[in-house]
Amino acid sequence: MQVLLKNIISFLIFSITILCFSQSKIKGKVIDSNNGTPLAITQILDITDKIVTTTSADGTFELLKAGMYSFKKQGYIDKRFELKNNQYIIIQLDINPSELNEVIISTNHIPKKLLRATTSINIISSEDIQRSNNTDFAPILNRTPGVFMQSGALNTNRITVRGIGSRNLFGTSKIRSYFKDIPLTNGSGETTIEDFELASISRFEIIKGAASSIYGAGLGGVINMTPQNAFLNQSDLNSELSVGSFGLFKGITNVNHGSAKNSFRAVYSNTHSGGYRENNQYDRQTFTINSNHFLSEKDELSFLVSYVDLKAFIPSSIDESTYLNTPKSAAFTWKQSQGFEDSKRGIFGISWNHNYNTNLKQATSIFASFRDAYEPRPFNILEENTFGFGIRSRFLGNTQVFGKNLNWTIGGELFRDTYKYGTFENLYQDFPTGTGSVEGEQLSNFKEKRNYYNVFSEIDYKFSEKTTGSIGLNLNETSYILKDRFQASSTNPDQSGSFKFKTILSPKFGLSHLFSENISIFSSISHGFSPISLQETLLPDGQINTNLKPETGWNFEVGTRGSVLNNLLQFNVAIYRLDIKNLLVSRRTAQDEFIGINAGRTQHDGLEIALNYRWFENKNLSLSSFVNYTLNNFIFKEFIDDTNNFSGNDLTGVPSDIFNAGIDFDSAFGLYGNINFQYVGRMPITDANSLYSDSYKLTNIKIGYKTNLNKKLKLNTFLGVNNIFEEVYASQILINTSGFGGSAPRYYYPGNPINYFTGINLNYVF
Repeated sequence: MQVLLKNIISFLIFSITILCFSQSKIKGKVIDSNNGTPLAITQILDITDKIVTTTSADGTFELLKAGMYSFKKQGYIDKRFELKNNQYIIIQLDINPSELNEVIISTNHIPKKLLRATTSINIISSEDIQRSNNTDFAPILNRTPGVFMQSGALNTNRITVRGIGSRNLFGTSKIRSYFKDIPLTNGSGETTIEDFELASISRFEIIKGAASSIYGAGLGGVINMTPQNAFLNQSDLNSELSVGSFGLFKGITNVNHGSAKNSFRAVYSNTHSGGYRENNQYDRQTFTINSNHFLSEKDELSFLVSYVDLKAFIPSSIDESTYLNTPKSAAFTWKQSQGFEDSKRGIFGISWNHNYNTNLKQATSIFASFRDAYEPRPFNILEENTFGFGIRSRFLGNTQVFGKNLNWTIGGELFRDTYKYGTFENLYQDFPTGTGSVEGEQLSNFKEKRNYYNVFSEIDYKFSEKTTGSIGLNLNETSYILKDRFQASSTNPDQSGSFKFKTILSPKFGLSHLFSENISIFSSISHGFSPISLQETLLPDGQINTNLKPETGWNFEVGTRGSVLNNLLQFNVAIYRLDIKNLLVSRRTAQDEFIGINAGRTQHDGLEIALNYRWFENKNLSLSSFVNYTLNNFIFKEFIDDTNNFSGNDLTGVPSDIFNAGIDFDSAFGLYGNINFQYVGRMPITDANSLYSDSYKLTNIKIGYKTNLNKKLKLNTFLGVNNIFEEVYASQILINTSGFGGSAPRYYYPGNPINYFTGINLNYVF
C-alpha cells in the first residue's frame, strides 16, 4: 500500500512539474520593425547576458521561463523586453544605421543580408530621411550614388537612376516604384513619389539598374518605400510644427496605438509654401493609415490607406536671360494664365501573409488607386481621371538541394488602370489680366485601358557558406486600348485603336562571395525593358505606330561591399555597364505635341562609391561621416534623329559626376546635427551637346536639441539652413526644348537661394 501511495505521489509531482513547464512556455517571433521581415539567428540573452537561445529561420523562438531578456541581431539596435508566461509575443527590432550592410532586406522577397546581395541595392534609413527637412525628397535621394532627382518645384521633379529616365521631359518614367507592395507606377510606366508624406516613410530600398526580375525588370530599377509601422504594446502621440523661408508652414500629427498583436498608425500632414518664384504657391494635405494584425502564429494581415490632396501653382521653366537676371520670375504665359495642378490621389491595399510551415510561405496583396487632376496650362486645360486595381501574389520557400540551402520565390502581378483625359481651350488671353485660366470649348476626349501582367521567379542557392548564386526570370506582357470619344473631323481624326507589346522575357543572373566575415564581392548580368506610353505611339494623322519597339537593355555590373577597421568603415562600390537599344526619342511637333521614334542605342558606363565612417561612438557622443561619388560616362552609341547624327555625344540631362559628403553628430545631453555638401557636375542640355548647364555646389546644415521633459513627454527642436553659400544653380533642366513665336528656349528651373527651416516636435507616450 505504501509503495502504491509513493508511486501515486511521484506521478502527481511529475505531472504537475510537466504541467508547470508547459504552461510557462513563451513563444514569439522577432521581426524587422519596418518591413516585417523575420530575423533569423537573433540572440536572446537573459539578465546575466548569457545566450539562452537564438531564433530559427522564420524568426520564431521558444522560452521556458519568464523574465527580462535582451534581443541582439547584427545590423539592428539591441532591445530588452520583459516576457511573461503563456505569452505569444512579437518583438520588433529597429535597424542600426551604422551597420546597414548587415540589415536583412526583402527587396527581392527572399530575405537576406544586404552583405550577401548579388546586385546594387541601397538603403535610405529613417535617420537619413531626418538629416534634412521633411518636405523635399530631392536632398534625400540625391545622397544615394547613381540616383539623381532634379526638382524644379515641390511638385515638378524628375528622377533618374543610372541615367535612365533622363530623356523624359516631364516627370519620372522607366523607374518602377512601390509603397508596401502597392505599385505607384501607372500603366504607361510613369511614377510619382514626391506627393507622399516623408513623415509616413520609414525607409527606402533602391535597386539600381535592370536587376529586379521580381518587380517587372524596369530598366532604371525600383524604388521601394516602406511605410512607418506602429509599435506593438505602445501608444503615443507625436506632433510637429515647422516654418521656413518662402512662407513654409507645415504641421504633422502622428498617432500610434499598439497592443500585443495589433498595431495602428495614422499620419496627417498639412504643408503650405508660397514658393521662391512667382506663381509658385504649394498646398498639400496627406492622410496615411497603416495597420498590422498578427492573427495567429501563421497569419498576418496589414492595411494601408494613403490620401493626398494637392494644389500647386506652376512657374515653369525660363530662358537663360531670365534665369540669370530675374530668377524669381515665372514663365510669362504661365504667370498670365496662373497655371496650376489641382489633384486628389489615393491608394488602398490589403496584404495577407500565411506560413504553411517553416519552409513555405504565401504573400498576397490586393490594391486599388485613383487620381483626379485638373491642370490649366497656357496652351490648354487638362482634365484627368485614373483608376487602377490589381493583385500581387507570390510563394516563398526553401529546400535542400545536394545538401545545400535553396531559397526560391515564384509569383505574379496583374495590373489594370483606366485613364480618362480631355483637353479644353484656355481663354485667359480673352479676359482681363489677373483672371487666370478660363475653360473654353473641349478639344479632345480620350479613354485608355492599360493592362500588364508580370510572372516572376527567383532562386538563391548557397553553393557554400561563402558563395551564393541567384537566377531570376520575369515574363511581361503590356497592352493598351485607346478610345477617342471626341467627334472626328478632317482636322481631328479618330485616334481609337489598340497596341500590344510582344511578350518580353527578362532573365537575371547574380553571384556573391564572402571574402571574409565582413567583406563580399558581387556581380550580375540582367535584362530589362521600359514600356512605351500610348501617347508616344500616336502619329500626327491619329494612327497608332505599331512599329515602335520598347527600349530594352542589358546591365552588367561587379561590386564589393562590407566593413573594415572593426566595422568602423562601411563601403559599397560598383562598376557597371548598361547597354540600351531601341532608344525612344520624343520628337516635339508642337507646343503640346510629341511623337515617339526609335533612334538608336545608348551606353551607360558608371562608377558608384559610398563610404560611411564612425569616428567614435560612446554613451556621451557619437560622430560619423559619409562620402559618396558617382561617375557617369553615358553616351549615344548610335543616335540618328531625322538628318541629325548625334552618335558619340554625351547623353542629355545627366551630370558628369556627383559628389556628396557629410558629418553627423549626436550627444547624450541632447545636442545633435549634421552638415552636408553636394557637388553636381555639368550636364548636356541638347542632344547636339551645343549647350551644357553649369556645375554647382550646395551646402546644407541642420542642428537640433532633444530632451525628455518627463517620463512620458519628449521634446525635439531643430533649425536648418540650406544653400548657406547662396549658390546660383539650375535645380532642373528641360532638355531639347524649343522656343515658340520667336521666344528663346526655356531650359532652366532656378534653384532656391539660401533658405531656412525651424520646428518643434513633441512626443507623448501613454
